[in-house]
Amino acid sequence: MSGQERRAAILAASVEVRKASQFGEILIIAAYLPIVSLVGIEGKMFRPMGLTVILALSGALVLSLTLIPALCAIFLKEGKSPHQTAQTEGEMEREPGRRRLQRLYVPVLEFTLNHRRLTIGIALAFVIVCSALATRLGSEFLPKLEEGALAINAARLPGVSCLESVNMTNSMEQALQEFPEVTETVTRIGRPEIATDPMGINLSDTYVLLKPREQWTSAASREELVEKMEAKLKELPTMAYTFSQPIEFRMMELIEGVGSRSDVVIKIFGEDLDELREQAGRVAKVVAGVRGVADLKVQQLSGQPVLSIKANREAIARHGINVSDVQELIQTAIAGSEAGRVLEGFKRFGLVVRLDPSVRSSASDFANLLVATPTGQNIPLAQLASLKSEEGPLEVSRENGQRRISIEANVRGRDVGSFVAGAQSRVQQSVKLKPGYLMVWGGLFEHLDSGRARLMVVVPLTFLLIFVLLFITFHSVGQAALVFTGIPFAITGGVLSLLARDLTFSMSAGVGFIAVSGVAVLNGVVMMAFINQHKQSGVSWAEAVRSGASARLRPVLMTAAVASFGFLPMALSSSAGAEVQRPLATVVIGGLATSTLLTLLVLPTMVLSWESRKGD
Repeated sequence: MSGQERRAAILAASVEVRKASQFGEILIIAAYLPIVSLVGIEGKMFRPMGLTVILALSGALVLSLTLIPALCAIFLKEGKSPHQTAQTEGEMEREPGRRRLQRLYVPVLEFTLNHRRLTIGIALAFVIVCSALATRLGSEFLPKLEEGALAINAARLPGVSCLESVNMTNSMEQALQEFPEVTETVTRIGRPEIATDPMGINLSDTYVLLKPREQWTSAASREELVEKMEAKLKELPTMAYTFSQPIEFRMMELIEGVGSRSDVVIKIFGEDLDELREQAGRVAKVVAGVRGVADLKVQQLSGQPVLSIKANREAIARHGINVSDVQELIQTAIAGSEAGRVLEGFKRFGLVVRLDPSVRSSASDFANLLVATPTGQNIPLAQLASLKSEEGPLEVSRENGQRRISIEANVRGRDVGSFVAGAQSRVQQSVKLKPGYLMVWGGLFEHLDSGRARLMVVVPLTFLLIFVLLFITFHSVGQAALVFTGIPFAITGGVLSLLARDLTFSMSAGVGFIAVSGVAVLNGVVMMAFINQHKQSGVSWAEAVRSGASARLRPVLMTAAVASFGFLPMALSSSAGAEVQRPLATVVIGGLATSTLLTLLVLPTMVLSWESRKGD
């Protein structure tokens, strides 16, 4: 064979052999497009993975069309005749490993082909059962990471003094250090007003550093340790606690944007603060009865002790005093008034006069302040105004121009999705808001819901693109639909694997469902392409299906095995960050298992049934 003939043969062979694989790579690229389109936190976490796969497959696709054929033309020897090639394939059939696979596969394939209705019925029932089981999967935004530390937010009564807050914090740290798992505790009380999330001295964040998990003795899991710590801390007076982890703590603040640090945040909007407090109390009472609730608390809008001074204008007028004189006296006593300027070189300082704190600590001190009249008399302030100690607003929170109160709760022993669904149902039945008031459910659930909504739009569009590419490949709607059935079979395997490992649906698992769909369709493309190739040689559809499926046994198994082994370390990993990787890898491995069974057994059966019904 001349050099030109050899190059032509290599070119023709590369076009025929690579056609199905190239379209398969394009399908995988299309399947990863939703991952690249993710936004928010899930986009930052998974978009690099999607871009890496797309760029790698794009480069491999270009090289397979350009460089690989050129290298084959340069380095490969002259090919053998068709008779010699058949002999080589016969030798391959005598390989021990392949022979065992064929002995196991061919009888099962023959059974499925001879009982097509039974096979398709079982496959359909399997999909229906797995769809029903999918409703039992819990849902959460992202799996909780094991950070090796705890973060505890403690809330005390408003108006607590700084010294008392420090003493209560010391008692809290001593109680925590009694646990053998704790190595160190660090507490921060309050925050400055210029911070992004200002807090008063009645609030504090305590960071609890823990020993490695293998050194724990009093608890087997983080949830159990938190429950024991919570029971211990409840013995301390006038404190409410919220348990989390340092990174998760700050991430929740950034996600919600209103200083909330819990899994679920219920926000009620309205104008009247008293009405907001009443409605929030009713909602909190209902949510407290939902299974899985923990660290439930209502935002403190009141409780700050204030001295209310209301001027008696009639009494002030009888004594010929101006209201501004009374107000100026009160301002001087509390905040101070500038009496002059002090010069130090080129610097000037205001000289402020105000009462000593020791003589303005109670309402009686202010009641004895004297107000001078135009006639020279001194009238006690108590005769010119009413003085009363009462509770004032601690803070007035606003969001989108409306007053707001929030109810926060963590979820333990249950997924966030089912917890919120149960809580929403109970709240809707028990709490009726007045006109002009609005309730919004936020926190992690809000981002889980928005992420699922985006996937519900992007994923169907991607599946439509995959179906169009399949139609372009096979020029047949029927064959494209048959290959497309690999996607629901892959999804069923992912659902079963999550249930088997007691994992919930999360954005990580959602990305795994997207990733496994491309590989499942790729195997179907390879199988269908070889069945069509055998059919073009002039044999019947039954023979084409048998020979094509038998010939593609090892490639299909190798494709699934390579992908599964690649994700196996992620599925079994226990290192930092493994909680996010584990659902993704579990879905891919489980989906490949069921989609491979479809490609090897159910897909040939459906192809033969479809073509037989057409009356070939």
